Amino acid sequence: MKEKKGNNLETEIIHAGYHPDPVTHSVSPPIYQTSTFAFDSAEHGAALFAGKEKGFIYTRLGNPTIEALEEAVAALEKGYAALATSSGMAAISTVYMAFLEKDAHLIGTAALYGPSRTIIETEFTRYGVSSDFIDTSDLEEIKKRIKKNTKLLFIESPANPTMALTDIQACAEIAKEHGLILVVDNTFASPVLQNPLELGADVTIHSVTKFINGHSDVVGGIIISKSPELHQRLQKVLRMMGGTMDPHQAWLVLRGLRTLYLRVEKAQDNAQKLAQWLAAHPKVAWVNYPGLPSHPQYDLMKKQMKGPGSMISFGLKGGYEAGIKLINSVKLCTLAVSLGGIETLIQHPASMTHASVPKKEKEEAGITDDLIRLSVGCENVDDLIADLEQALEKC
Repeated sequence: MKEKKGNNLETEIIHAGYHPDPVTHSVSPPIYQTSTFAFDSAEHGAALFAGKEKGFIYTRLGNPTIEALEEAVAALEKGYAALATSSGMAAISTVYMAFLEKDAHLIGTAALYGPSRTIIETEFTRYGVSSDFIDTSDLEEIKKRIKKNTKLLFIESPANPTMALTDIQACAEIAKEHGLILVVDNTFASPVLQNPLELGADVTIHSVTKFINGHSDVVGGIIISKSPELHQRLQKVLRMMGGTMDPHQAWLVLRGLRTLYLRVEKAQDNAQKLAQWLAAHPKVAWVNYPGLPSHPQYDLMKKQMKGPGSMISFGLKGGYEAGIKLINSVKLCTLAVSLGGIETLIQHPASMTHASVPKKEKEEAGITDDLIRLSVGCENVDDLIADLEQALEKC
């Protein structure tokens, strides 16, 4: 491995996981687009299968391109090791399958990414798994919900789409006291702004579709573990169930990763200015952005994050109808789900992503009819403000 030139994050993002190609010494890592790998001999193959020698057998079990991405993200998240998956949901499903058993209980953030919650409530119930999805920013509520069969505390901070924050370090202390595994979905923050493992989490996951890749052209996920034992358990489940990433997918994500710091810094700067502008707009009822002193967990953001990020949620005084008018009126902002790309994306959860969610559940998760979610990109901020201004005039 190339000798490190420095330990600053900007440098680490560019160089982590980099190994010169042994044959050509190419600067960009090769795409090892192969399903299988040849053995030197029967003895060599046997040693690889027995784990006595390092090497590659079959791409579902490991691949040099995928390994480069895993090594890079594990380094950025300060973890023991990482596992790249075919999608963000493949990462989440692997975590659930690895740590939940028959009749187990899970506590999760109420505003958790929709499918992360739905799969527990509709599929894992078939195996007797029960769950409580609550406001995990309320630590006393977490303690009240712990049962003898609770195995997993699964939090998302900042949460989607409410931007509520949960105290990761405090949750880690609770989890340790009660023998729970703490998993943090760190997608909204990225490793640039938050490192849950350093705050005491056992496992952190990302949808690399979002900030880590950053160009809205790849679907993928990654799981980072604190310890060898956790990694080995997750690796066994992932390899057997087959939710692994493919080499070309990994190469694209690794390429996107190298500009992560630059993209996050630019988008965050834009978001801070946009949040302040929205907060002063007469047609905006409220703004939830961790970088505003008005955010209920503003002090927590400063404690556990390196910055507030580029995700904003805000409400319109005209409610549901105003939300639809706004998203139908933008010209520069792209009307689409997902987040974390170089382009600004806008959506209205009540009429789009959460339209089928019962009203009571939406209210419990803080997803109101007037809520707009804005994933701020890297455009010129004045252009973004002008676009939202003309759209708000129509509301």
